[in-house]
Amino acid sequence: MTLGVVTLLRRRWRTLVPAVAILVALVAGAALWLRGPSSSANAQVRTPIVRPIPSQSPRPVAIPVPAAPAGLPVLDYFRRTPGGFPADPGQASAAPFTTALHPTRTLAVYTAPGGRALAYAAPTISGVPLVMPIVGERQGWRAVLLPSVNRRVGWVPPTGWTVAQLHDQLVVHLRTHQLVWLRDGLVRHMWTVALGASRTPTPRGRTYVLARTPSQGSEYAGVDILALGAVPDHPDAVAAGLTNAHTGIHAWYNPSVFGKNVSNGCIRVPKAAQQQLVGVAAGTEVLVVD
Repeated sequence: MTLGVVTLLRRRWRTLVPAVAILVALVAGAALWLRGPSSSANAQVRTPIVRPIPSQSPRPVAIPVPAAPAGLPVLDYFRRTPGGFPADPGQASAAPFTTALHPTRTLAVYTAPGGRALAYAAPTISGVPLVMPIVGERQGWRAVLLPSVNRRVGWVPPTGWTVAQLHDQLVVHLRTHQLVWLRDGLVRHMWTVALGASRTPTPRGRTYVLARTPSQGSEYAGVDILALGAVPDHPDAVAAGLTNAHTGIHAWYNPSVFGKNVSNGCIRVPKAAQQQLVGVAAGTEVLVVD
């Protein structure tokens, strides 16, 4: 090998060495990237993933049913419901009742779920099935609108009753003397009616159809009466023969009274209207508004 060749090889080697070093570094880096960080490095940078354990809402604890004392009065038609029951919180509500409750045995009626029992509700009232609209619910207990008292509710325990569906609502407008019959939220009929006089006004708020009862006397035009759960707000002001009576919806023989305030608190309607209204179910809401 001549000196010129050796010199040429040395010059080429000096240029190849850096290139080879760079290539080796690149290959080593690529291998490190493909292999990933070492276990020791991984332990330093990884954060353990904590997956939340699905939680379930705790089941509500059943509300105990206190024993009812002996000797409590039974809800009936002629004796007013004993005092102490809470006011109906939904008196201003226009939402119709959708369900009603019928006792299948004698039930104690309480002031609140697990509260104090003040009366009993029997399966019948004055010989007809007792039906009370449901206006509230709490852990199986049901709040019902009480009969023979105005704007009061009671609570019954979770068992001992059946439920019926309701579809009708009767709305009475005091200022215009209009009775509007709605079914499933749609207006079915509307009539001009007679309402209570100033001394014996038709009770405001919501009540319900308690029962259908035969009429007695020609003034009712020979059509059955719808007895309501409400009673006169001022019982001493009504006619003596009606002291223990409920307010009701009934036909009237004389059409000249319609559009006036002349009754003892009842809602007087045309005969043709009453012949249709007697078909509504017990428990149907009657809402009296201004």
